[in-house]
Amino acid sequence: MLRLSALFVLLICATPALAQPVAEPQAPVVAAGPAANPAAATAAAPPLAANPAPFVLKDNEVRTIRAKTLQRDYEIYVALPPSYHSSPRRRFPVLFVSDGDYSFPLVRSIAQRVGNRAQGLEEFILVGLSYAIGDTRQYSRRRDYTPTPNGEKTRDESGRPPLFGEAEGYRRFLADELMPFVAATYRTDTTRSIYAGHSYGGLFGVHILLTEPKMFSHYILGSPSLWFDQKVMFAREKAYADANKDLKANVLMAIASYETINKASNDPRFSRNLDMIADMQDFEKALRSREYPGLSLTSEIIPGEDHLTVFPAVITRGLLWALPAKRD
Repeated sequence: MLRLSALFVLLICATPALAQPVAEPQAPVVAAGPAANPAAATAAAPPLAANPAPFVLKDNEVRTIRAKTLQRDYEIYVALPPSYHSSPRRRFPVLFVSDGDYSFPLVRSIAQRVGNRAQGLEEFILVGLSYAIGDTRQYSRRRDYTPTPNGEKTRDESGRPPLFGEAEGYRRFLADELMPFVAATYRTDTTRSIYAGHSYGGLFGVHILLTEPKMFSHYILGSPSLWFDQKVMFAREKAYADANKDLKANVLMAIASYETINKASNDPRFSRNLDMIADMQDFEKALRSREYPGLSLTSEIIPGEDHLTVFPAVITRGLLWALPAKRD
C-alpha cells in the first residue's frame, strides 16, 4: 500500500496547505533516420535530477492530530468539495475513510467521476484516517481496528510483535478529539457523518456500530473481518440486542463473490480457509432478526471481485447509497 504521508512531505503539520502538481519532464527530441547521432542525442539529454520532486495530489490538506489519551500522533488527509470556498454559508456532509494512505486517493478519484464527473453525487468533505506516525501500516491498523487482543499469530514488518485490541481507545479518539477538530475547522454538517472501512476497517466499523451507533449516520462496511477472535462480534451483537431495543443507523455491507471457500475450483482468488460471505450473511440475519425500528440495512455480494480488489466497487456503491445527488 502506498504511503500517502510521503506524498505530502511539503505540507506543514497542523497547517492547511495546497499541493501543486509536479510538472512532467519533457523527453528530448531526437532526429529520426540514418543521420541520427546517438552520442549527440545522449549528450543533449537533460541530466536526471538527483532528488526528484515527489508527486502530490492537488488541492488537499494534511493535518496532524495528537491523540492525547493514546499518546500518539495521527495524520488526516482532507479534500474539500469544489464549491466549498464559493459557498461560504453551506455546510457539507463528511465521509471518514479508514486506511487513508490507500483509500483517500482512491475515494477522491472515484468521487470525481461518479455519475458523469461527480454529477451523480452530493458534494462532501473527505477525511482520510491514516496510521499512527512512526508505526507501520500493519502495526497501526491491527492495533487500532481490532476489538480484542486475541489476534493473529504473526509478526509486523518492523520486527515488533503485533498488538491488537485497542479499537475502543481509537474510537474514543475519533469521537472526542478528531471529529470535533474537523467540525471546528471545516463547515461540516455534523448530523451527516459517514464512515467507510474495508476488512479490518470494516470490523472497526462494526465495533462502532455496536458501541455508539449514533457516532455516524451511515456505515459503509466492506468485507468486514467478522472471523476475528472466534467471531467475537457475534457475541457483541447479541449483547447489544439484549440491552437495547433499537439500533438507529443506516448500514451498507458489501463483499466480494470470491470471499468464500470453493474446494471444487482451482482459482486462487477464492478464500482458502475463511468463508467471509457466510459470516456477513449470518451477521445480517442476526441484525434483521432484532427488528430494530431505526435500522436501515442493505447488503450486497459483488461479482467478479476478491478481498483485495473489491473496495473500489464497495466505495462506488457506498457513495451512491449515502450521498446521492440532490435533485431540484
